[in-house]
Amino acid sequence: ETAFPVYSILFWLLSLLFALRVLGQVIQFWLPQPFLPAFEEFQGSSLAYPLLLSVQLMVLGLMLRTSWRVQSGAFVPSRRRGHVWLWFGSLYMAGSLLRIGVGVTIPDAAAWFRAWIPAFFHVVLAGFVLTLAAYHWRGNRMGSVLEEE
Repeated sequence: ETAFPVYSILFWLLSLLFALRVLGQVIQFWLPQPFLPAFEEFQGSSLAYPLLLSVQLMVLGLMLRTSWRVQSGAFVPSRRRGHVWLWFGSLYMAGSLLRIGVGVTIPDAAAWFRAWIPAFFHVVLAGFVLTLAAYHWRGNRMGSVLEEE
């Protein structure tokens, strides 16, 4: 069992959220359901869906692998990696929130800014990256604090 249960839970939760997004769009592509948003609402770009799905499955695979490695204790934290992930994750989150902000405040903004499902899931992915940064940056200290409680 991991010495970092909080991180493990967050990684699995964010992975599940992203998996549900991927699954929702797959269902709407091959077997549309009235209880889900239309396929087009999942699509935030003009990227061909087969390519998008391939990228999404690769990202999801990396998320699941990271979640498993953290849970099993096989993922060793590194402050140096944490620093890199923190910068990347912060920029990614800022860009994702800016995208949503433009979509909310500018009524005539391009459709890409108003594509709510992809925008929300970019926040989820940025959250995963920031959780990865925190795991690396503070993992050892957080692990010891959690064990004392």
